[in-house]
Amino acid sequence: MADVDDGGGSGGAVETGDSLYVLTAMVLTPGRFPGVFGDDYPAACAALGLVPAADGYGLVLGQDGAGARWTVVVDDVPLVAVAVAAWDCGMEYDLSPREEAVVAALPGWPVELAVQAPGVPAPHDPEPGGDLAGLPRLAPPAAGRWGGPQRRLGADEIALRWAEWRRETDTSEFTSPGPEQGEGGELTHAHPGVRRALSEAHGYLRSPPPPGRVRSAFASGEARTLRVDGPGWSLVARTDDIAFVLLDEEPAQVLPVGRGARLPALLEGLAALAPRES
Repeated sequence: MADVDDGGGSGGAVETGDSLYVLTAMVLTPGRFPGVFGDDYPAACAALGLVPAADGYGLVLGQDGAGARWTVVVDDVPLVAVAVAAWDCGMEYDLSPREEAVVAALPGWPVELAVQAPGVPAPHDPEPGGDLAGLPRLAPPAAGRWGGPQRRLGADEIALRWAEWRRETDTSEFTSPGPEQGEGGELTHAHPGVRRALSEAHGYLRSPPPPGRVRSAFASGEARTLRVDGPGWSLVARTDDIAFVLLDEEPAQVLPVGRGARLPALLEGLAALAPRES
């Protein structure tokens, strides 16, 4: 690996014998990581062939001079976090990790990108062989299919666009409290998969799950946005509002959960388990 300099995209250019023009970046920590990689932080690291370091990693996505897709892993998490925050605010930021911060360079991208570096060929995977042998080859989840990666990406999207999803949710559809209610509160359609997810989420309060199964981020006021995952399910919620559940057995369906009498306590308990992320 070599150094990083201005590449004209969202950030700079990392070299792997050839400049890598930075298009975007992500943070991978116990409290914040792209759900596409797994249900928790150790699983996400394993998907990338990484040791789950306590301080986490930064992921820098870009193209080399031939247009090939690369994901460069660095251990300078604060630098990547600052770059991502600046870009989210519409500001320019030259993401230039030090050479010694580079941990690995993995072929491919884990998500689809709608942009490409100027002046280089269209994005494509590096040619196989050579130093790439044995490295994970990253690719976005298959379009038109539904499973864990797609379910978690959907939950990530709801967390990112909470206000839009909340406006489109008709709370009049929530059922009244009754004997079939799950532990978390009032359910739309009293779905058995939702009841299972809420029961397993309650189990996290008794037996804390692996790091990253429960993640918390700033919402507004004193509230937090929660992202919680388990075998075959994902939950998105605000601690002062309702929740949404996505299930492997219900492709592309988003099932809302009313607050009821017990959901608030569940959400507050889960928030207390999660690492605090701004």
